[in-house]
Amino acid sequence: MPSNNLKDLKVAILVTDGFEQVELTQPRRALDAAGATTHIVSPAGAKVQGWNHHDKADTFAVEVQLDSAKAADYDALLLPGGVVNPDALRLEPKAIAFVRAFVESGKPVAAICHGPWTLIDAGGVKGRRMTSWPSLRADLTNAGAQWVDEEAVTDGSLVTSRKPDDIPAFNKAMIELFANARAHA
Repeated sequence: MPSNNLKDLKVAILVTDGFEQVELTQPRRALDAAGATTHIVSPAGAKVQGWNHHDKADTFAVEVQLDSAKAADYDALLLPGGVVNPDALRLEPKAIAFVRAFVESGKPVAAICHGPWTLIDAGGVKGRRMTSWPSLRADLTNAGAQWVDEEAVTDGSLVTSRKPDDIPAFNKAMIELFANARAHA
């Protein structure tokens, strides 16, 4: 069984304004506690705006501008949800290319809530068993995914989850996936 030690593992967290704050902060805290190095990557300016459901929450420093980010510099990708965030990222060709590079290279990707929307445009859902916020069910099914209603679903190099209440299960599955990918790299 692989260790959950993620020391020296570099994880990109791709967001723009409108992400669900707990879907960034809690998984990031879990990754950092496991020893990973995490970077907020964004097409936004110097800061990104988090949300708590429908209300603005905190802002966070962007550590790497998307224009200069390279998937090759990272071992894994985290895609937080929130309605506005992934919908806006889908309109950013560089964001789609960044996500597609993880998908095509087989690097592990973790997406929660509305985060899988971005994976649709990056060609990363066809043939995958996955979950999401319930309103994405038709979108994911139409894109070729097998949608299931479970806390956390791992399929190959992809782990998905439904909502903030599922974060404990999501974090556990994400860390296991990232550690397992490292063990087999």
